[in-house]
Amino acid sequence: MTIKDQTGTFKLGNRTLKRVGYGAMQLAGPGVFGPPRDHDAAVAVLRAAVDAGVDHIDTSDFYGPHVTNRLIREALAPYPDDLVIVTKIGARRGEDGAWLPAFSREELKQAVHDNLRNLGIDVLEVVNLRIMFDAHGPAEGSIEAPLAALAELQQQGLVRHIGLSNVTAAQVTEGRRICDIVCVQNHYNLAHRADDALIDDLARDGIAYVPFFPLGGFTPLQSSTLSDVAKRLDATPMQVALAWLLHRGPNILLIPGTSSVAHLHENIAAADIALSDDALKALDDMAEGSSFG
Repeated sequence: MTIKDQTGTFKLGNRTLKRVGYGAMQLAGPGVFGPPRDHDAAVAVLRAAVDAGVDHIDTSDFYGPHVTNRLIREALAPYPDDLVIVTKIGARRGEDGAWLPAFSREELKQAVHDNLRNLGIDVLEVVNLRIMFDAHGPAEGSIEAPLAALAELQQQGLVRHIGLSNVTAAQVTEGRRICDIVCVQNHYNLAHRADDALIDDLARDGIAYVPFFPLGGFTPLQSSTLSDVAKRLDATPMQVALAWLLHRGPNILLIPGTSSVAHLHENIAAADIALSDDALKALDDMAEGSSFG
């Protein structure tokens, strides 16, 4: 493996973070619903992440629901001073596990208090407002009402910083007129690049971009080009996909999730993979998506 320290740091709110964090979503049960298959293994992964130097964890109280936040508290409280926990609100789970919108003023207030209670903290460092006009992807519409409600909770001292998730570029612009936005969390990876222009715009303004499903989500990325590049680098295809994201923009913070300690360490090691110009070109040329299957 050709290695070179690529990870660096980037600011999230007033905290300077390493660019590879950890996403806790996969610690819940199948479909991000119910308890984990192996409770002790889930706790072990969280502790291994912090032991390996991870300084930010992404979670939500609608993972489970309530499962991942309670696992984080059990595994890590009292929390290290340098650990940033980022959560999100704006959705809830139906009895059948469906993802449903929940961004009325009362629902958002309840969600903030649920996160505080289940994490066992007094203030939420960063809260992403997930916009649920369409549960499967961004859809246009004004976000003023729910974001203003979250900003009020920030003013009350329950939330330090606010981000947005599942949003369009127009919604980011609208949101920034309402309050300071420290990050945007959207679907983005080698095969899904709709946010290219947005990433660059945010980078110019020093705002973090956090891609969810960085490895393809429930259908992992598969590509002969990706596999060929990985083989040349003595790395795994998923490590290369993460390394490409780190090269893509200095403001990208990664939150790959896993329920395996071994995969956790593989993901963290992706920060040390140096991609040559030829490798970057080969990966960049996959933008049309025709190389994936």
